Amino acid sequence: MESEASTVAGPYFEDLEIGPFPGSAPALTLTDGLAAMHRSIVGGRMRLALDAELSRRVIGGVLAPPGLVWDVAIGQSTLVTHRVIANLFYKQFVFARFPLIGDTLHTSTEIVALRQNRLREGRPATGLAALRIRTHDQAGRPVLDFYRCAMLPLRDPKGSTGRQDDLESIPSKLDPHLMRAAIAGWRLDEFRKAVPGAHFDSLVPGTVLEIAGGDVVTSAPELARMTLNVAMVHHDARSSAGGRLVYGGHTIGIAAAQAARALPNLVTIVAWHSCDHLAPVREGDTLRSRLEVEACEPLEGGGGLVHLRSRVRADRGTEAQDVLDWRFIGVMA
Repeated sequence: MESEASTVAGPYFEDLEIGPFPGSAPALTLTDGLAAMHRSIVGGRMRLALDAELSRRVIGGVLAPPGLVWDVAIGQSTLVTHRVIANLFYKQFVFARFPLIGDTLHTSTEIVALRQNRLREGRPATGLAALRIRTHDQAGRPVLDFYRCAMLPLRDPKGSTGRQDDLESIPSKLDPHLMRAAIAGWRLDEFRKAVPGAHFDSLVPGTVLEIAGGDVVTSAPELARMTLNVAMVHHDARSSAGGRLVYGGHTIGIAAAQAARALPNLVTIVAWHSCDHLAPVREGDTLRSRLEVEACEPLEGGGGLVHLRSRVRADRGTEAQDVLDWRFIGVMA
């Protein structure tokens, strides 16, 4: 007699409880091959992740692409958000340490707040889950510790859980000491000597850079797979009424690559002020961005932190739509 099959899938909103999520994704070792695959999809152009000799002179090892690191951290957290509908925000996103090629990343996820959305006639019930995501390397050293908020469906499309936690209480202020500590000891003077062109002293707040030429979005499920992102909406066209969606980190990665075209001597990205996904992105869209220099903060010893805002539009044939408003902090020598 054939036994009854059980479904393997992630939790619905009403399955979640405040506290550490019991599951964990496999740890992932950052390799040259993984970095090359990531670059072939999003087009990363930061010099330290491309030039091993320069990276050794500046930071003492070969930098893993920052975009690959945050994609892996988010991807490892998607056991909780297998059924995700959308991501609403990221908060306190700051690198505590920049991993090198050869480091191994482990991520744990904690559910810190749950709030059901107001029920609306004709729409299935949904809820918001605020998650704290902590990523460490093989030595237990912190790499990232940030919050993200995901929208999930309820098992019962008309259900009511009574969960109304305060999402506004989640801290959002960036720690200026932490972001400086992440790059403490970096030889930014070596970067300046080795690389011609404009550096920190050339930047003027208020400058807006329109980046000519767009980038087509390809290999969307491949990026999700390589970063351990199991959210169904990025893999299975039947999981969303509008079809398969591109992972938000894919859009951010292309925006970062375009920012590095505008500022070719961008050393790294150390933190995010905010990251708003304004509309979904589909495979085959062409992304175009403009970059604004919002503020510049000098660092002791030269160079500085550059507060940047990237606004991204997606072209779909004759239509165009705003899809990303990303405010982040870069490092310049």
